[in-house]
Amino acid sequence: MSKLKMILNPARLIKDLKRKDHVPVLGALEIFKYIGPGLLVTVGFIDPGNWAANIASGSGFGYSLLWVVTLSTFMLIILQHNVAHLGIATGLCLSEAADIYLPAYVSKPVLSFAVLASVSTSLAEILGGAIALEMLFKLPVKLGAVLITLLVLIMLFTNSYRKIEKWIIGFVSIIGLSFLYELFLVDVEWSTAVKSWVKPSIPQGSMLIVMSILGAVVMPHNLFLHSEIIQSRQWNLQDDKVIRKQLKFEFADTLFSMIVGWAINSAMIILAASAFFSNGIEVTELQQAESLLRPLVGPNAAVIFATALLFAGVASSITSAMAGGSIVSGMTGEPYNIKDNHTRAGVLISLIGALIEVFLIGDPFKGLIFSQVFLSIQLPFTVAIQVYLTSSRKVMGKYSNSRFMTTLLILISGVIVFLNLKLLFDILFK
Repeated sequence: MSKLKMILNPARLIKDLKRKDHVPVLGALEIFKYIGPGLLVTVGFIDPGNWAANIASGSGFGYSLLWVVTLSTFMLIILQHNVAHLGIATGLCLSEAADIYLPAYVSKPVLSFAVLASVSTSLAEILGGAIALEMLFKLPVKLGAVLITLLVLIMLFTNSYRKIEKWIIGFVSIIGLSFLYELFLVDVEWSTAVKSWVKPSIPQGSMLIVMSILGAVVMPHNLFLHSEIIQSRQWNLQDDKVIRKQLKFEFADTLFSMIVGWAINSAMIILAASAFFSNGIEVTELQQAESLLRPLVGPNAAVIFATALLFAGVASSITSAMAGGSIVSGMTGEPYNIKDNHTRAGVLISLIGALIEVFLIGDPFKGLIFSQVFLSIQLPFTVAIQVYLTSSRKVMGKYSNSRFMTTLLILISGVIVFLNLKLLFDILFK
């Protein structure tokens, strides 16, 4: 069976894991013991930037762009699955591997640029949480940004990784349940939604939104983060049998987590299509969505929407800061460790740098645009070094990408890079 078919066949995955050479036998409950790293990555898939794109999609074009979420999730699964393999097979995160195996004149500029991208990511996440505080408690955005930053710093500096992981899983659960509840409050055309998930359609004037959804799904910091946190289980990487087993466990985690992200992003579009598009209302800002939900669906829906946004902002700020810490520590040849000064420096650069930008930019909308510009510029470099490293036998040994997988990764990367650069061009020259 080809590697692609194996990737897309969870039943075969579970059957293979139950072979007698895997002890103990893997059951459904045991699979969920390994769920966690992928959900931290999923947070970046449902961050405030995605909220803005999804609400704009649903309110402006109804259900018609749901297929974009399906396509982008497929590409995300392949890329995250691939970068997680780097972490398992080598014991190195993407930043460490780049520092070791690439010339300094290549790795240092790329990784330094990645740190700036982490700052830009944190900018969007902190702004999302601050906007939610403004919705809920009428706090000024700048004050809210300070509070979000302090909360995230406290959580990162006082909790172990596994505690943070549990917090993130809780946040993702709350966000998912919030949208599930809100879907019960609106009339959804499920037959149309199901068709739209698999039938491509590009309505007139929707190309920018299509590119926004696709371009925001694969984010540079998530690629660095996944290769780092997948090692948190402290597996014995000297045992080939253990490595192969963990590679399969990892896919179960990635597949489950990305499907959760797909469902939440889809729910955002469906909610916007049912509440706004059906009433002829186009929404362009998150504050506008919250205020319009109140008369259309009821006060509870508006409060739950803002609460879910708050949790999304806090959770995604945590993961973007962790990514910053991972990148900086990797540049010095060290793994992520919140007790290490290099990791702490990366976390502080990511969060404090973003907070400074909030005060310099002032306008939250301009802040989101600013963050997308940086991510669009940096992403091609991160994807390029990932594909190079995971395709190299010098780096990965016998776990390097097959020719088919390398080709698939290049095609997917090319699509993502093109869309990000096109989005950047439209933002700068619109």
